[in-house]
Amino acid sequence: MRTPPCGHTRPPGRVDLADPALHGAGDPHAVWRALRRWEPVRWQPVEGRSGFWAVTRHADARTVLADHARFTSTGGVMLNMLGRPEPAQNQQFAATDPPRHGLIRGPLQREMTTRAVARHAPAIRSFVREMLRPAGGVLDFAELTAALPLAFLGPLMGIPAADWPALARWVSMSVAEHDPEVMLPDGPSATLDRGHRELFAYLLNLVLEHRRRPRGDLVDLLGSMPLRPGAVVANCYSLLLGGSAAIPHVPRAALAELIRTGRYAHWARRPERVGRAVEEALRFTSPAGHFMRLATRDTTLGGVRVAAGDAVVVWLGSANRDESVFPDADTLDMDRHPNRHLAFGDGRHYCLGAAVARLTLRIFFEELFATFASFEPAGEVERVRSTWLGGIKRMPVVAGRR
Repeated sequence: MRTPPCGHTRPPGRVDLADPALHGAGDPHAVWRALRRWEPVRWQPVEGRSGFWAVTRHADARTVLADHARFTSTGGVMLNMLGRPEPAQNQQFAATDPPRHGLIRGPLQREMTTRAVARHAPAIRSFVREMLRPAGGVLDFAELTAALPLAFLGPLMGIPAADWPALARWVSMSVAEHDPEVMLPDGPSATLDRGHRELFAYLLNLVLEHRRRPRGDLVDLLGSMPLRPGAVVANCYSLLLGGSAAIPHVPRAALAELIRTGRYAHWARRPERVGRAVEEALRFTSPAGHFMRLATRDTTLGGVRVAAGDAVVVWLGSANRDESVFPDADTLDMDRHPNRHLAFGDGRHYCLGAAVARLTLRIFFEELFATFASFEPAGEVERVRSTWLGGIKRMPVVAGRR
């Protein structure tokens, strides 16, 4: 039997994985380690909204994500939708199961293959270089990387740079509604609703603008499909949210760990390993913290009985630190291979934008290593208060240019 990690020889006591404070100011990894050891499928009650089964091991996570017959996406895929009706059910590819899922996703997938997105590499590199060009000295690395999603959202969806500050705030309201910097006075639910309304209104205008002046991008492709206008907007929302919310947090969290361990120079000296570095950064940071499914029937998962209709939440950040799959899992190791992480999910709902995310991150790390010789901490790192977004919102550093 594997010896339990130091400090986790006892079963976990009272934990609340639905508490954003655990993810923003606490240490969810300590809780996840204990759960993986003692209770890898555990019922988590949520006040006023029943509860969910928390899944923390890699093998069980893959089972839930890949088996759409037993675990459906149609009831919502994020914990903030627990107990709420999913308005995009069977209209948005993220909230649809096969075979309809393939009808919506298929045309988009053909435009998002590694080969297809490679044509955007020069524009992405130009954007990243311009973003890094004036940086140096004391700066907030989170602020520096805030516009990174525009490197690919511009070419793929035609989103203007001038619109990004407002969009970024609405995205944060939609995935981090408990964070004090975006939460409205009326509370998290009002914040979530407002973020959704603002994003959908913006995207409806974007779709209408594309109809007047087509640009040959993903918005036009969605508009050409046999979908209701609301479904077109819902799928644009899924594309926007997936990339813009998570991608900037990968280099932030990776750099924070490299600074902490003094390993930045080692990584920067090995640009030929940047592909593996990107995969390891994705595994280690797991910016999309969880995905939710609903059980379609009474079933068994990890030896536990799950009733039809129960919510099942896969914690990707835990699955990607599973000691049985990733030796020395809490170490950020650019030489890790193989690296079967679940940062992009698994199964039919594997992240549609994985190829463009990998391309953008590879280019970003290449340019970062070529531009900066060193980084030192200049203050405390502040994390986002969110159950879904495993991210950093403030990261003061001293950046030494080459």
